Amino acid sequence: MTKNKIVELNLNISIVIPLFNEVESLPELHSWIKRVMGEHRFSFEVIFIDDGSKDGSWNVIEELSQQFPEIRGIKFQRNYGKSAALQKGFELAAGKVVITMDADLQDSPDEIPELYKMITEDDLDVVSGWKKKRYDPLTKTIPTKLYNWAARKLTGIYLHDFNCGLKAYKIEVVKSIELYGDMHRYIPALAKFAGFTKIGEKVVQHQSRKFGTTKFGMNRFLNGPLDLLSVVFMGKFGKKPMHFFGAIGTLLFIIGFGFAFYLGIDKLFIHNSARLLANRTEFYISLVSMIIGSQFFLAGFLAELVGRNSSTRNQYLIEKTI
Repeated sequence: MTKNKIVELNLNISIVIPLFNEVESLPELHSWIKRVMGEHRFSFEVIFIDDGSKDGSWNVIEELSQQFPEIRGIKFQRNYGKSAALQKGFELAAGKVVITMDADLQDSPDEIPELYKMITEDDLDVVSGWKKKRYDPLTKTIPTKLYNWAARKLTGIYLHDFNCGLKAYKIEVVKSIELYGDMHRYIPALAKFAGFTKIGEKVVQHQSRKFGTTKFGMNRFLNGPLDLLSVVFMGKFGKKPMHFFGAIGTLLFIIGFGFAFYLGIDKLFIHNSARLLANRTEFYISLVSMIIGSQFFLAGFLAELVGRNSSTRNQYLIEKTI
């Protein structure tokens, strides 16, 4: 920022808004947020993270910042992606409840009071918005439905809309997770694997886009499933990779050794024929299974060695101590 600001302690709400080329939307969005916060007498801050915009968005943020003390901002030198923007916003957030929303006016600030109530009164850790009625093209809604189905099956979290930008968190949640890549789509899963299991959902209004164009890209078709697999694997086996790779490797090796043992017994004592083992299908099944099994086992062993030397190997989230 161009000036120092005193961060108010004991804020009710921190609103984290990542943005990329949303210059037209920002004044209206801030005005809308300020009206809602004033009506409900919330103390709040708005944290804008400009993800390398080239359209003058940062100039608008600076101008608003000069007029309104609740506004804070970060500008990236280039476009790093939504996960990086949210991570930096979470690091700055100081409110008891952290709300995330998009800057394109498709998320309604009028939903914030109910989201805040679900966190503070219903004692939920995470509340995810569900855009039940969407105004997006089919090229965006169909992949979203597929990803949501896969995410529900793999994470065990039964949300309808993992990728909804409008979410609410306890401050402890956002301070306990780390975002990178495109992990922002699966923050509820990251929260669950960090021990925050009280996850709820709220139907929210989806506005049609008023300014600009969608930032949706074709790379989402590939990045989304890969990031989901990464989240699930790291959540379940991040501190014990040998339990995953070692189990698969041992199973494959046993299968391969079993076939080899069978072929040896059959060759020596049962048929005792002149037929070469290399002409039998079971020989190749045995060989491939033992090789792949050994590779999986070694991968798990090496992952354990790397983990033992990691500076975060003994970092655990502690809820209380006396």
